[in-house]
Amino acid sequence: MVENRKKALVERLFTQHGAALLAFFYQRVRQRPDAAELAQEVYVRMLRINDVDAIRNPEAYLYTVASNLAKEHRLQEQRCANAIDIDDAAELLAEWPSVSGQLDTETRTKRLREVLSQLPPKCQAAVVLHYWRGMSYQEIAPQLGVSTHMVKKYLSQGLAHCRRRMARLG
Repeated sequence: MVENRKKALVERLFTQHGAALLAFFYQRVRQRPDAAELAQEVYVRMLRINDVDAIRNPEAYLYTVASNLAKEHRLQEQRCANAIDIDDAAELLAEWPSVSGQLDTETRTKRLREVLSQLPPKCQAAVVLHYWRGMSYQEIAPQLGVSTHMVKKYLSQGLAHCRRRMARLG
């Protein structure tokens, strides 16, 4: 009975506030996949509540959970960005075969640092962790707080961006 009330409450909240919650997260993280994952996590956390009858205002509680999750996400992004030394990764990535062989290593490294800095923090972190530290998708996912599927997407986006920008820079 309690489980059914909880499920009904979460379904109602999802139906009524799903789009608004997604917009709430998108305004804060500016990455649609991250916003969708965070919105989904809110509902997972709501399903973990033991006593739904203790919640006086379910909508307010929903956005309190969402706000706390957005803060956690921002802190995790900052930790990831601070924990990864892009300069070290740039030296390794500067040796990619797709980068023009006519440029000297110092120039390529400088340009690659610039290109990497244009990536969103999680995308940048995934590239560095995978190509510099040699970590697998499964090892990177918990570090970034995302699924392995998202790690693959970040790497694909990051590599495509690096190749395009490096090709344009000559």
